[in-house]
Amino acid sequence: MNFTHAAERLHISQPALHVKIKKLSEQLQTPLYRKSGKELVLTEEGKKVQTFAREIRDRSSTFFEELRHGGSAQPVVLAAGEGAFLYLLGMAIQDFKNISEHPLRLITSDKAATISAVEDGSAHLGVAALSAKPEGLELTLLTEVEQTLAVPTSHRLAKRRHLSLKDLNGEKLILPPPGMPQRMAIEQALMNNDVAWTPSVEARGWELMLHFVKLGVGVSIVNGCCNIPSALTAIPIQDLPKISYYIIERKGRWKTTGAQELKSCLLKHKGDWRERRGG
Repeated sequence: MNFTHAAERLHISQPALHVKIKKLSEQLQTPLYRKSGKELVLTEEGKKVQTFAREIRDRSSTFFEELRHGGSAQPVVLAAGEGAFLYLLGMAIQDFKNISEHPLRLITSDKAATISAVEDGSAHLGVAALSAKPEGLELTLLTEVEQTLAVPTSHRLAKRRHLSLKDLNGEKLILPPPGMPQRMAIEQALMNNDVAWTPSVEARGWELMLHFVKLGVGVSIVNGCCNIPSALTAIPIQDLPKISYYIIERKGRWKTTGAQELKSCLLKHKGDWRERRGG
């Protein structure tokens, strides 16, 4: 999205690059981008061309490498959130590196960016927690994770096997920042159950939230797949829905051998987090 950088990378002048893009736009009979202030923004048609071009690039590179060397070393790109990489996907990635010669490139991104990376072809696969199916994408259920309350082992609720939201009445909560999906879902659920609570710390990421629970400044609702420090315990909250994680692919996309191998590894190790937690 920058003509200067693109021209440098292609070793041509900016005017020459403008001419090439203009001719491509004329050939396709549709505008590919528009200007928004000083920024370039792809049109919907431009995004489709971008996705198509990336797939053609991948297929061409793979074909030539297989023709010349008998195999392809093109990287497989996986997009997911930090929490998914830390708690759900580690063993699958380790297994993939044991069976595949393809390099693996990880993109750490939130849900929206993960979906976008799969849609525009910059990632072969994505993993994210979804409650609705995005159009044009193929979803495969990876696992379902319960929501739990992380508390110090000395906390009044620490000995409980299960909790309801009403048990959180009066608690100080460590939550994600306002506007994040998990924060909004938790606030709505607490309000629906008439639970009085106080925000203690706003932090982004399970590791940081658990760190502050360990420091004793509040309790936190975290996904059941998280690694819980020894000074803490996590109790399932029965009236919160499970979080569904999906493998995300673009419908109709040509699948590289490496991407197929990675998907197989993800599904093979989908329950590892339960074994780690003793479930």
